[in-house]
Amino acid sequence: MLTSNGYVLSATPNRLGTLEPVPDTERNRREALWERLDRDGYLFLRGFLDPDIVNAFRQFYFGRLTEAGLREDGGGEVDQAALRHILFREIVPGLEYDAFCRQPAIVSFFSWLLGDTVHLHRRKIIRHTRPGDSGIGQATQAHYDLLYLREGTTDVLTLWVPLGDCPVPRGGLIYLEGSHHWVIAEEQTRRRKRPAASITADLPGLADERDARWLITDYAAGDVMVHTAHTVHAALDNVDPHQLMRLSTDIRYQRVSDAIDARWQNHWHDRDGL
Repeated sequence: MLTSNGYVLSATPNRLGTLEPVPDTERNRREALWERLDRDGYLFLRGFLDPDIVNAFRQFYFGRLTEAGLREDGGGEVDQAALRHILFREIVPGLEYDAFCRQPAIVSFFSWLLGDTVHLHRRKIIRHTRPGDSGIGQATQAHYDLLYLREGTTDVLTLWVPLGDCPVPRGGLIYLEGSHHWVIAEEQTRRRKRPAASITADLPGLADERDARWLITDYAAGDVMVHTAHTVHAALDNVDPHQLMRLSTDIRYQRVSDAIDARWQNHWHDRDGL
């Protein structure tokens, strides 16, 4: 049984499917990748990053937060004030996180894909989800990134990186199939844009409303997702039987020649209002 924010997802074939990885024959063909982005709204790239680099950053993260009581197995009491201090004052603006987000494999890929020198938004988000936490607000609710990026170009690409293995029960990112098509249509016709807020926590209800499937997969360390600013996505609850934390980061690249949302040029913190 799959849940998100406590809502149970339907497992019927017309409501649940599997993310399709980019085949090796298309990995080095830019036009093929853009065709996929236009068609599917996402690129699922297996083995895109060195898993040793990914797992090393995972260990750095949990090792640094040990003094706040945060453990990789999700157990123990956490000092929330200490956690916020270490996360937002040290890890988020730190050299280790910045180096991870700017590693050559990432920068060169986006420069090649976008055909320009690229800009990494300073507002970079890193999230951990404790096993067993459920209910509204525990998992990422359904949304598309343009809801929060309206003051810059729409040609922003998000890179979502599971930091370590993330099988389905650990609560990885899931995508609403074909959602970018109706989002683009609504964005073009709406006189009043949606507010900067999630669409809903009720993922099964949204799938029924749009007659669409949520797409899921098991992620391995080194796998990444690239998605457009119009693609609806969310996360599952972490019900990992091994009681391991889900850890991930989402970062955004765009062409330097395109308009940049100034609000995203500050480090992410717990009171940034976005």
